[in-house]
Amino acid sequence: MIIRTDIAMRLWILALLLGTTQAMAQALQPDLHIRVLAASCAACHGTNGVSVAQTPSLAGMSSTHFLSRMMAFRTSKTDTDVMTQHVRGLTADEIERLAVYFSALPAHQ
Repeated sequence: MIIRTDIAMRLWILALLLGTTQAMAQALQPDLHIRVLAASCAACHGTNGVSVAQTPSLAGMSSTHFLSRMMAFRTSKTDTDVMTQHVRGLTADEIERLAVYFSALPAHQ
């Protein structure tokens, strides 16, 4: 009986540790929704936010700067700007989460 209890306790501790490790790994990675939104930026801003053209790189951009630029596009009076159209399709929460996502990426040297 003691052996079964000991095995059960060890299995319970192992399950707890594995669950905690999985939760920590998920917390460190942006969720799929934000990665999909960020991938749509790649056409102009480059893979992983590193631009190869005149378009600014988003990787490593401070979240404050990213937010201020996105809000400027969002409140723009013109509807002809590509970024204005993109930003108006995003919620404030999505914009904030994208700011955190891009600021965490390594800036292109």
